[in-house]
Amino acid sequence: MSMTDQSQNRMDATFARLKEEGKTALIPFLTVGDPDPQTTIDIIVELEAAGADILELGVPYSDPLADGPVIQRASQRALTHHVTINTCLEVADGARQRGVEMPFILFTYYNPILQFGLERFFETMQAHGISGMIIPDLPVEESGEMRERSKAAGVSLIPLVAPTSNDRIAAILDGAQGFVYCVSSLGVTGERASFHNNVEQFIRDVKSNTDLPVAVGFGISSSEQVREFSKFCDGVVVGSAIVRQIESQIPLLTNPERKIEGLLQIRKFVAELKE
Repeated sequence: MSMTDQSQNRMDATFARLKEEGKTALIPFLTVGDPDPQTTIDIIVELEAAGADILELGVPYSDPLADGPVIQRASQRALTHHVTINTCLEVADGARQRGVEMPFILFTYYNPILQFGLERFFETMQAHGISGMIIPDLPVEESGEMRERSKAAGVSLIPLVAPTSNDRIAAILDGAQGFVYCVSSLGVTGERASFHNNVEQFIRDVKSNTDLPVAVGFGISSSEQVREFSKFCDGVVVGSAIVRQIESQIPLLTNPERKIEGLLQIRKFVAELKE
């Protein structure tokens, strides 16, 4: 089996196993390189130990569309280390060498991919065993070439569906791969106490239009919210809350004598989400 088949099967198998067990995937997001690339590898090891099922690796970007202030600050910290797509893939390899098995998804904007070069990008994604990618600023109407290339490479281009997608839902889901990412609320990422009205019905409508697993994200930040969304979706994405937790632990994470304390605090936070 090729690396491509292994990476694609890794994500499909994760969702299938969890469905059989009656569980929902916990999908953390982190910004690679925050506070530094080596510590990101250490954090990934702790996330899997805490029960994370799939991981979004955020490529830091200076001009984000969907990122709220918490993730913007993380990107700024990561960019001081000159983190690129290549760095993110090297971090993924480093985590694999440490024994991490969960599927990896690259979360990046379109411009860094263009700068990287499409052909080289997909060859590199295949070589590093990345299961999928999310590109929040690539509308479905302009995604034809990326869809074709991703399908040929066996790297899932995961679609984003918002509560305002309405008549575009069918087009967005046509030929979708991996899983469907439902945006729980409008605006940028960030922790929220409440979500878009009728979000449950919106997710059920999406599920009725696809056989793929459906995950929900944007604003989910507590174990109570994870439990609530788990009742009607296949995966829950938690981003800003985890990135904020990492930010709060930077004084420990950057102190060699106390780094393990900071890592264990992050692990504890994610384990509580999983419970």
